[in-house]
Amino acid sequence: MRMDTLALDPFELVSNPYETFKLADELRKKAVGDVVTFVVNRNINFTDICINNCKFCSFRNSRGFKLSLEEMRRKVEEAMDFGCTEVCIQGGLLPGADIDFYISILETVREVSKKIHIHAFSPMEVYHMARNSGISTFEALKILKKKGLNSMPGTAAEILDDRIRKEICPDKLKTGDWVRIIKEAHKIGIPTTATMMYGHVESWKERIDHILLIRRIQEETDGFTEFIPLSFMWKNNDLGLIARGASGFEDLLVIAIARILLYPEIKNVQASWVKLGPKLAQAALNFGANDLGGTLIEENISKSAGATSGEFLSPKELRELIKRAKRIPKQRDTLYRILD
Repeated sequence: MRMDTLALDPFELVSNPYETFKLADELRKKAVGDVVTFVVNRNINFTDICINNCKFCSFRNSRGFKLSLEEMRRKVEEAMDFGCTEVCIQGGLLPGADIDFYISILETVREVSKKIHIHAFSPMEVYHMARNSGISTFEALKILKKKGLNSMPGTAAEILDDRIRKEICPDKLKTGDWVRIIKEAHKIGIPTTATMMYGHVESWKERIDHILLIRRIQEETDGFTEFIPLSFMWKNNDLGLIARGASGFEDLLVIAIARILLYPEIKNVQASWVKLGPKLAQAALNFGANDLGGTLIEENISKSAGATSGEFLSPKELRELIKRAKRIPKQRDTLYRILD
């Protein structure tokens, strides 16, 4: 295969996996060398109450909880005590939640720390708060940034194809809205991740189209920090009745193809240890991945859908996973600045 990734036929990558794996590892080394990164962070899921009815979600209304601001404050204090550099904050779509509600979350974090990185609120949450506040998503983003938001998770992407979205998440924002909000965030200096949830009713065509759309956005905005493939977790949800997720081989092939199709625009490809399990995530470091994500401390969404890899990996455990893969472990911040 040629090193000119734009000249490659993406479906050749699918049909010739062993050459794809080899090329992905070569491009990983060319892009980032042998360093493998992780971030010390804490997840805070502030509610599972949600007006949407996504067929893949096992978290929605599973307990019917909503954290108080005081409970969130304590979680941020615990994160600071642990040495976290980031809090990742997301939740269900509370009925009527407007911009003031989300501002109160940001203000609560900032009361504890002016320095900790706030990585929060998916494009769907921005869409929801703007709609409930009678303002544009662009205005909502400007307010959030002013109040302390540092970056956003590029979740709620699932598969960026409206035919697929109509089947798996009919009440969620459409592809065009997701792309618009991501571009708006990048325009005002809010970087985001990019994600793809695969292994359900989509085909390789939709996966490839999704990855290439991410590449086109990056070429325009340079606002993505990383790409995170998210393998569908099928337990305890309606979509799991008809789809049982990707195989381990397929998980590795998605990571490899993402590395190739996004090269050199997006340097960082994450292998999620929560979705894949620590051992397969470790193996993915030989198939194009260069990041293992975060410590998390508390993980609710994947666990509710049957993930069995736990809610927490310590920095020591992450370093050991990386070293055993014959790679160089480095702690990073949210924006991939090395902290070691």
